[in-house]
Amino acid sequence: MTRLRTTVLAAGLVAATTASLAGCGQPDVTRARLESAITPTFANLYVQRATLLGEPAVTVASIDATADCDRGGPKIPDVGPGPDWICMIHFTDDHGQAQDGKFEVQAKADATYVAGGPSKLIGQATLTDTHGRDVPNPVFEFDGAFDPNR
Repeated sequence: MTRLRTTVLAAGLVAATTASLAGCGQPDVTRARLESAITPTFANLYVQRATLLGEPAVTVASIDATADCDRGGPKIPDVGPGPDWICMIHFTDDHGQAQDGKFEVQAKADATYVAGGPSKLIGQATLTDTHGRDVPNPVFEFDGAFDPNR
């Protein structure tokens, strides 16, 4: 091999290694990012649900929601996209009772997620609003996004 060819190959190898290592930084989907995104989304949608049901006294503050997310159990790191995330959402319901809801979450690599909760706790896919209309239940299944840089 000539010296020039060896230098060009070495430079190419360094460039390829650098490019591949750049993608090996912190994962975009993390427990903290998912928890910080799903909590306010759930709270706002729960307030919307309460309003549809004619309960205007329910507020984000009165719900006092928090989330505790886990991916696939104790032996799997809580990072990365996948359909195997579970978020326990702790909140105060529209009757003032403390609740814990298990939400199945699909976290995606594009910094979005889809969450579905227990109908026993949050209701069916549709609700009957104060005007007697059947409307979608905003917390039955919801999606959102998180900041992949935070």
